[in-house]
Amino acid sequence: MKNSKTLSLVQFSALLAILAIFCFTPLGALPAFGPIVATLGMIPVIISAQLLGMKAGTAMGFFAGLFSFMVWTFMPPSPIVAFVFTPFYSFGDISGNFGSVLISFLPRILSGAVAGLSYQGLSKIFPEKNVLCLSLSAILASLTNTFGVMGGIWLFFGELYASIIGGAMLMIIGITILTSGIPEAIVSAIASTAVCKPMQKIMRREG
Repeated sequence: MKNSKTLSLVQFSALLAILAIFCFTPLGALPAFGPIVATLGMIPVIISAQLLGMKAGTAMGFFAGLFSFMVWTFMPPSPIVAFVFTPFYSFGDISGNFGSVLISFLPRILSGAVAGLSYQGLSKIFPEKNVLCLSLSAILASLTNTFGVMGGIWLFFGELYASIIGGAMLMIIGITILTSGIPEAIVSAIASTAVCKPMQKIMRREG
């Protein structure tokens, strides 16, 4: 039991380090639409949930939100829309509010929970199709983050954000899903399956 807890802590710490690299360096960002970028930050969150359980995934999601909040506060990739993710960064007369904090944290936390719960549920429905369960739960978790972020932006800053980006909010959401959300989901499915499948074999053998 002690060895199992130690292994889980080591794995969580390693994934947290990878998350920090993705969040604080250009390695974790892929070009997408306008000021929005497709990020790899959800991958460690999803893998944590699938390997270590929903609680670990939710905790990693919190750290993903915290790191995102820090990035947008101190070194925003797109200063003109930083107010969406932090109340501590202003662009002219525009500043964020408590909704900015929710947008930074809540979708990431929910993504970890969705990854863990959906993987557990799918594994019961398809016990012999682990790759399918890993892939589908990764896609669901990644899209939870995408829809959570864009939904939060629409809810708290819809008209203002659309005026800055230049376009109707529904159009912006649609383009973001196509250019950012779907690529993120596909990459998350591939990465989580590639990592989790061999790791699960190792963990079962050592357990």
